[in-house]
Amino acid sequence: MVRYSIEGKTAAAFHGRIGIAGLVSFALISPAAATTGYFEHGYGIQSEGLGGVSIAYPKDSLAIATNPATLSALGDRLDLGAELFIPKRGAEFSNTTGGLGLFDGSFSGNGKSSFVIPQFGYTHRLSSQWSAGVAVYGNGGMNTSYEKNPYFGSSGTAGVNLSQLFVAPTLSYEFAPGHTIGASVKLVDQFFEARGLGLFGLFSSSPSALSDNGKDSAYGIGGSVGYYGQWTPDFSVGAFWQSKVYSQRFQKYEGLFVGHGAFDIPSTYGIGLAYKIFPDLDIAADHTRIEYGDVDSVANSVGELFTYGHTLGSDNGPGFGWRNVTVVKAGLNYRIDPEWQVRAGWAYSTQPVPSDQTLFNVLAPGVVQHHFTAGATWSTPLGFDISSFALYAPRTEVTGTGVIPAAFGGGDVKVHLSEFSVGLAFGWKFAE
Repeated sequence: MVRYSIEGKTAAAFHGRIGIAGLVSFALISPAAATTGYFEHGYGIQSEGLGGVSIAYPKDSLAIATNPATLSALGDRLDLGAELFIPKRGAEFSNTTGGLGLFDGSFSGNGKSSFVIPQFGYTHRLSSQWSAGVAVYGNGGMNTSYEKNPYFGSSGTAGVNLSQLFVAPTLSYEFAPGHTIGASVKLVDQFFEARGLGLFGLFSSSPSALSDNGKDSAYGIGGSVGYYGQWTPDFSVGAFWQSKVYSQRFQKYEGLFVGHGAFDIPSTYGIGLAYKIFPDLDIAADHTRIEYGDVDSVANSVGELFTYGHTLGSDNGPGFGWRNVTVVKAGLNYRIDPEWQVRAGWAYSTQPVPSDQTLFNVLAPGVVQHHFTAGATWSTPLGFDISSFALYAPRTEVTGTGVIPAAFGGGDVKVHLSEFSVGLAFGWKFAE
C-alpha cells in the first residue's frame, strides 16, 4: 500500500497551519458526533438542522466541507458556530465464564458526558467565475470513558478517544452559468488515546505501545472534488468524492492499530438533489457512501486475532470490524418571511458494526442509525443571521452472541448508543 510520509520540515509547516486554524476555530476540536460511524451527519449548523443535507443545497460556508463545488453559490460569507454533543454509550456482558456470570454486568461509557465541537467557514468570490474559501471542522466520536473497566475483571478506567481536525482550503470554478466544479485539499490533525487495555498485552505485537501512553497525534492529507449545477431556477444537482486521507502512524499505539499504528481516514462520495416545491418551501436529499472497509484498522475483523493468530498492531491484525455504510438524508426548509426560516430533516445510516464484532466495539460503539433533526435561522437586512439546530438519535443496540472467546470464558456482549445534540452559529453575508 502506498503511504505518504509527512516528516521533518513538511510536518512542522503542516503543524503550524493546523495550529493557526485551531485558533481561528476558537478551540481544539473535541471528539465529534459519531452519527454515521465516526463521521458527522452533516457540517454546518443549517445543514445539521436539515438532517445533514448539503451536497446540492448549500446554506452556509461549511457546505464546502462536503461538496467543494458549492463554494461559488455562497458568495462572500463567514460562519462561526459550535455544537454541544451528548452521547449515551455503554455495554453489557452476559453468560460469561461458561454461564457462571463471573464477568457479567452493565458498564457505562459516559465518564465524559458532553463535548463542544466548534466550526468555522469562510467563502469569497474572486471574480465572476472563481471563488475561494476554507472550512474548519471535526470528525471523531470514537470516545468512551468507562469508570469501571468492562474487560474481564480488569481494574482501573478504560476507553478510547479519537478526534480529527480538518482544515479544507477550497477553490471553485463556474465553467458555465449555474454550473461549477470545485476542489479542496484536506489537511488533518488526528488525536488518539487509549486506556485500560493492558489485558490484551499478551496479544499485541508491541505491548508497551498498546494502552495508557497518553495522547498521540498524526498528520494526514487528502483531497476532494465536486460538481454543483443549478439546472433550472427550481432544481439543483450536486456530487462529490473525497479521497482516502493518508496519515502518519500513531507511534504510541503501534501495538494496537493494524500496520503498527496506521489509521487512515476512509474515502466517501455522494450525490444530492434539491427542488423548490413552492416559492417558500424547498426539499433536498443526499445519498452518500463511506468506505470504512478500505481502512484496515477500522475494518479488519477480531477474527484476525482469535481465529488466525494475527496480533494487535501487526500488518494483518484485528480492527473494529466495521463495514462500509450507506447514508440517506432528507430535509425540508420553509421560509416563513424574509427574517425567519425553519427546517427539519432525517438521516439514516446502515449499520457499520456487525453483531459478531461487539467485543472490541465496546470501545467504539458507533451504532446509531436514525437521526431526527430540526432547526431555524433568523436573518437581518444587513446580512447577519443566527442559526440553531437540535438532533436526536434514538438508542440503537447491537448484540453479539458468543463473541467472547473461550480463552476468556466465553459469553455475549451488547453495545448501545444514543445521542442528543444542539448547536448555534453566527453568519455574515457580505455585500458583493
